[in-house]
Amino acid sequence: MSESNHEIRIDDLAEPVLTPIQQGARDALAGVTIDISSESILTEAVDQTGLSHFGEEGFRERLEVQVESVNEDANLGPAGRMGVRRDLVRYASNRLRFEDLLVRHPEILDVEIREPIIIIGLPRSGTTHLLNLIAADQRLRSLPYWESLEPIPDPREEPGPDGVDPRMARCQQAYEQQIAVMPLLKNMHDMHPSHVHEEIEVQALDFSSYLLEWIACPPRWRDYYFAHDQTPHYAYMKKVLQALQWMRGPDRWILKSPQHLEQIGPLMKTFPDATVALTHRDPVAVIASAITMLTYGDRVRCNRVDPPANATYWSDRIEALLSACVRDRELIPEGQSIDVLFHEFMADDVAMVEKIYDLAGLEMDSDARSSLESFMTANPRGKHGRIVYDLKRDFGVDPEALRERFAFYFERFPVRSESV
Repeated sequence: MSESNHEIRIDDLAEPVLTPIQQGARDALAGVTIDISSESILTEAVDQTGLSHFGEEGFRERLEVQVESVNEDANLGPAGRMGVRRDLVRYASNRLRFEDLLVRHPEILDVEIREPIIIIGLPRSGTTHLLNLIAADQRLRSLPYWESLEPIPDPREEPGPDGVDPRMARCQQAYEQQIAVMPLLKNMHDMHPSHVHEEIEVQALDFSSYLLEWIACPPRWRDYYFAHDQTPHYAYMKKVLQALQWMRGPDRWILKSPQHLEQIGPLMKTFPDATVALTHRDPVAVIASAITMLTYGDRVRCNRVDPPANATYWSDRIEALLSACVRDRELIPEGQSIDVLFHEFMADDVAMVEKIYDLAGLEMDSDARSSLESFMTANPRGKHGRIVYDLKRDFGVDPEALRERFAFYFERFPVRSESV
């Protein structure tokens, strides 16, 4: 790794030089067998929660396909397998707690989710910054990272002596461990517990999203996901959001997920009165950023790093997301959407939010403006240092040749090319 003027260049993506902590993380699991099976995952979730009612049983087939896909990923090392297993157990445990809450409080399904503001756009296209900026407005309900990981509290737990929710405490501990092992993740996508996160985490309770693709290479699951209508799983996600709103307001949400780009139909069926902000950025810059982050993580997660393989997979995946967006853009009713161009958003963040508010019928009052400006002051761009991306050097990819694949997208939206 080299640094210049707070710019950080990762020089060892293809041939990682592990830190002592990274080597220790790999060594600690060397030779350990990680059992990833539906039975073991569901059994552990039952043991953790003391509950056994999972609700509608169709999720088991989806879980089984995910398990098969992970077990087919020969390059996923013990640390990666442990991470996947831990996530699947967490989703199953969260589902058990949610279904239990729903049985005890069926009135949750009467909660109205009205006129949410939903951000959709490629990963690494400004969606996270826009989400966290708008979430600074306390009139809106958002989903902090710690809550997204464990959306339904365990009724057997109490806050600690300091009054901190035990879910928050667990998230803080995991965050500190992650930064110790992979310190540059905070430069690329800082996942602080208080950071506002995506509702895809609560969608995971129904075991149907593209989330698994970010932590493993699961073509079997990807193809299964593509082949099935996601509307029922968006409906399930909405029920979890109803429960979250029932537990704590306000009653108007700010939501966000890149996956919505390829699920505009299910999204609008689920939230027909939503205001949708679509972020647009040069997909070549998006790919450079995403695969650099993923390849950096692979040094601990995988048996070996394969930068060209990551470039190939995610170039295809980004193309699929954008093709669906161009195809389905008009499914959003007229007057309910705005296109947010990355260069315009970066030029004046708060002004762009004001345009979104105008469309959503939400006044930018003095309190809201002050909250947004305070967030900008506390979170300057490049706060932790800026990673320098180089597709040609690190991945053997010609940026201009890759950009040609996305001519259909540049023809549809006035996106500016970026140097990578």
